[in-house]
Amino acid sequence: MLDLIILSLHFFICFLISIAIWHGPKDVDLHSSSTGTAEIGPDGLIFIGKEEDIKKSQRITANISGRQIVVFYHEGKFHALDSRCYHEGGPLCLGEIEDINGQACIVCPWHKFKITLETGEGLYEGINPLEPSPTPQWQSKGVKQRIHKVTIDNGNIYVSPPDLSVSFDSDYFADKYKNQGDLAMEK
Repeated sequence: MLDLIILSLHFFICFLISIAIWHGPKDVDLHSSSTGTAEIGPDGLIFIGKEEDIKKSQRITANISGRQIVVFYHEGKFHALDSRCYHEGGPLCLGEIEDINGQACIVCPWHKFKITLETGEGLYEGINPLEPSPTPQWQSKGVKQRIHKVTIDNGNIYVSPPDLSVSFDSDYFADKYKNQGDLAMEK
């Protein structure tokens, strides 16, 4: 009987955790219900939110013309990038931030791919087999994740619209999950 109670309690806790994950971090939809357009700020920039609000929450997701982005506030700087990982579309808004060789990186919660917040580079730990006793070192795969320029103006946070004339690996999943909001956040 005690086993049944413990098992039931376990399933109940798992259920509560899955609900918490499903609701995820604060999501901002930058479309006006009447016009269907995002709030445009100075110089064509897209309004994301108030600086103090984003500093408090440390991250916020936004939907810009159907494209999901995430804005992080980390160690005094704002960073914005596509919300879906370039590898298989994992939700970066649920990832942890780690320091790798002095670079702030978001770690995809699905497969632990590491992406620099500053440049969107994918990082991996590799060895040079030609060395007598090779030691793993962090290396770049190149820029894989689309980043978005962040501008602060009078306490408001804005991002530049994406320049779609240049493509990145993350564009595939940005398009795949376009207009789906929090759907498919878990694998």
